[in-house]
Amino acid sequence: MAVSAHTGMAPDAQGVHRIDGRALRCARLLVLLRNHAARLPDGAIIHLGTADPVAPIDLPAWCWMTGHTYRGTVPVPGTATYGVRVTATPVPTELDAPWRVAR
Repeated sequence: MAVSAHTGMAPDAQGVHRIDGRALRCARLLVLLRNHAARLPDGAIIHLGTADPVAPIDLPAWCWMTGHTYRGTVPVPGTATYGVRVTATPVPTELDAPWRVAR
């Protein structure tokens, strides 16, 4: 199953919200994830596909910082994909620097 761009907010048949972030790196990937998660209910699951080699480090750290739950790698052929469980009460981050907690 390939990760495809998600244009709506409805989950797929498995209840998962899929995000195609393969063209993004670092900060842009986190901005995409943060903005998408902000529109989802508590407990929603996101599968984020990316080509960013630092994602296995950045995503768990960002989830820990914001209160979302990092669910690890998701088996998707041909695309590195990571799972995130959304919290209803995330710690806000700076708009242009999603790796920094907002003050």
